[in-house]
Amino acid sequence: MSITVEPLTPTIGALVHDVSLADIDDVTWKDVEDAFARHLVLFFRGQAMTAAQQIAVGRRLGPLHVHPAAPSLPGHPEVMIIHADDRSKAVAGNGWHTDVSCDERPPMATILRMETVPPSGGDTLFASMYAAYDALSDRMKAFLADLTAVHESTHVYAGRYGTKEEDSRDGAFPEAEHPVVRTHPVTGRKALYVNRAFTTRIRGLSRGESRAVLDFLFAHQENPEYQCRFQWQPDSVAMWDNRCVQHFAVWDYYPNVRHGYRVSVEGDRPS
Repeated sequence: MSITVEPLTPTIGALVHDVSLADIDDVTWKDVEDAFARHLVLFFRGQAMTAAQQIAVGRRLGPLHVHPAAPSLPGHPEVMIIHADDRSKAVAGNGWHTDVSCDERPPMATILRMETVPPSGGDTLFASMYAAYDALSDRMKAFLADLTAVHESTHVYAGRYGTKEEDSRDGAFPEAEHPVVRTHPVTGRKALYVNRAFTTRIRGLSRGESRAVLDFLFAHQENPEYQCRFQWQPDSVAMWDNRCVQHFAVWDYYPNVRHGYRVSVEGDRPS
């Protein structure tokens, strides 16, 4: 069966119709992968599936990543629980970020299925870091070309989620240094690779210079021209390329419930 791909914007995002991810065949999966490379984030409606089936979909892209600190499904450490309700003090993803960029080898892709959604709100925004990079001047591209930045997680996993460091995946919250501009290992395209959640400073610059450059880049990345917005329904799935996409899960639905499950795929060391 051939899929139907409906772009959401010319820059990023597409709805994929006429496919069931739970029992997808290899030929149809190749069509999905081709659409994934073109649109960076894909959305699927009506995708009821078990945890095992969601794991199987993720493994089509590669071995699965285990989150350093987030709650997981019992017996399935690779399945992260996404949950918010009237008792929540903070929610996952409520700010622009790249998933787990604090890891030495951050996940290359994420597949999120929402099971319960609020009656309104709870959308997720996605932004192309290809587009953000391409829009920079040649002078700025040259300035950023050889810079690296530090990505830390203590302030996120302990400060925001209250996770104890000794209970984390490695017994210590991860920290890594990555290029400010990374080259996608498949497409060869360049993408900005700093984000508000984890990136704390740029090596080789003074504190003030680093703050100024990061603040500029963060604001630049959030230009609506680089974005698409997805309105969730029960059993909707989003699959995004974490190497060139940032996202923002809007928490505008308190005290309603939003609940789902996420698997991520192991990535390489950014370069």
